[in-house]
Amino acid sequence: MNANKILIIAGLLALVATGCQSTPKPSGGFADLTSTMKGVAVTNELDAALLQPPQSLFTLGPGDRIEIEIIGIAKSRTTTSVGPDGKIYYQLLPGLDVWGLTLDQTRELIQTSMAKYLNEPQVAVYLREVGSRHVWVLGRLNKPGVYPLSAPMTLLEAVAQAGGTAQSASQVTTEELADLRHSFVMRKGQMVPVDFYRLLREGDASQNVFLLPDDFVYVRSAIAQEVYVLGAVKAPRSIPYSEHMTLMSALAGASGHIRMEWFSTEIRQEIAPDARLSEVAIVRGSLSTPEMMVVDAGAIMKGKAVDVRLEPGDIVYVPNSPVSTLKRYVNMIVNSFVTTLAANEGVAAGGGQVGVGVSVPVSR
Repeated sequence: MNANKILIIAGLLALVATGCQSTPKPSGGFADLTSTMKGVAVTNELDAALLQPPQSLFTLGPGDRIEIEIIGIAKSRTTTSVGPDGKIYYQLLPGLDVWGLTLDQTRELIQTSMAKYLNEPQVAVYLREVGSRHVWVLGRLNKPGVYPLSAPMTLLEAVAQAGGTAQSASQVTTEELADLRHSFVMRKGQMVPVDFYRLLREGDASQNVFLLPDDFVYVRSAIAQEVYVLGAVKAPRSIPYSEHMTLMSALAGASGHIRMEWFSTEIRQEIAPDARLSEVAIVRGSLSTPEMMVVDAGAIMKGKAVDVRLEPGDIVYVPNSPVSTLKRYVNMIVNSFVTTLAANEGVAAGGGQVGVGVSVPVSR
């Protein structure tokens, strides 16, 4: 990214006279980068392996339903479920542990076990219902929910199965209700850097990854006008965005401006004792290509720098340890944001009343 773009993204920060006793007014543009600010843009490329279907065969787990039949024996066909202990029960056989077995391996196990009672039995096994593998497809979709994963499924297929992204029901507009630039796929606690806009609006197949069991797909609402405050703060949360919201007012958990003499008291009540105000980050833009600036919030509090104007969707992160590299810092912030939203949305989808871990309510 060139220096001009960094300046545009980073803007609204300049030195002011020491000892200023009124709230600094955010400027309309950006001054030169100073010691109080560092900017960085990150482009996370997809691993080509994510675009290939999984090669492993389906294995059984608790909740799966299979149909078993001994060929040539009337009334031997029955449907049974894999229990919580991973076992199935069929005719006179004791519980057979099939957890982690393929259908062929399960057929061979049943066939070998039945050979104690029958002469060379031929067994057929069919998968009838998947209960052990799911993907979560939630957010601004027409049919959000938890869907079984019985065969290789791409992200595009999952979104289609969930009815596609939601649009306004108004007769005079088809406004898109999904914020594709802030939508994400989370896998094993890490964000898969898919660009939903390129996939769903531009038809870019290079973003159409294959999903794995327990993947979490979240399509964020475009209606949500919020700023997210995370990290070393006492109450990590989302704050409704208001016009002219600044970094200081967001850290204080308030909307609009607050007076300079209130900065220290208001913000110190909100942040953790070990917070590093000299390296507060603001992450903006698409989650797949996030842009971040690091601001010396302590300098702003002392009147040595101009407050920073925020935008809807900004993520403000207060660290409690020194920043190593900016790229690692921005990726850590994005993953923290994604994990938080996924936890809260997952609990909501499951009927829970309390969020998991850090709570960041999300407008629907």
